[in-house]
Amino acid sequence: MKEAFFAGGCFWCVTPIYKMYGVDKVICGYAGGDEENPTYEQVKHQETGHRETIKLIYDPGKVSYGKLLDIYLANVDPFDVEGQFIDKGFSYTLAIFYGSEEEKEIAEKKITELEAKSGKKTQIALLPYKNFYEAEEYHQDYYLKNPEAFEKELIESGRKSK
Repeated sequence: MKEAFFAGGCFWCVTPIYKMYGVDKVICGYAGGDEENPTYEQVKHQETGHRETIKLIYDPGKVSYGKLLDIYLANVDPFDVEGQFIDKGFSYTLAIFYGSEEEKEIAEKKITELEAKSGKKTQIALLPYKNFYEAEEYHQDYYLKNPEAFEKELIESGRKSK
């Protein structure tokens, strides 16, 4: 099993997508900042330097890192410098946290291809993995625990139409 870390805006909204593609586990959390064990309120209020991030635990024999990146890029707005959809602020900006030179090269290639195809510069930070802190339990599998609120979030944020 391997791990991948992607900041894609609201972590609630990107969690279920990966479960459809054979990812074993998706964990919501916070990554990239300096604050140890940050809380949701601290991250949401831009106090930590962390981004809302998902940790994917996957079998590379079932789904490749490149495929995970394709899924990621298809479900975010890679050109929004301020955040994602209705969620604005640093903690909702995009980042790919790579764990190896191979992951970095794959991500660079995907980003370059997207920029060439669109003719626009992406707003995706490509950063070495530094840390990951698991979010509070009520954030994990939010879409299963709160299906009506989750559906409302997808519609109001504009993600559902994407």
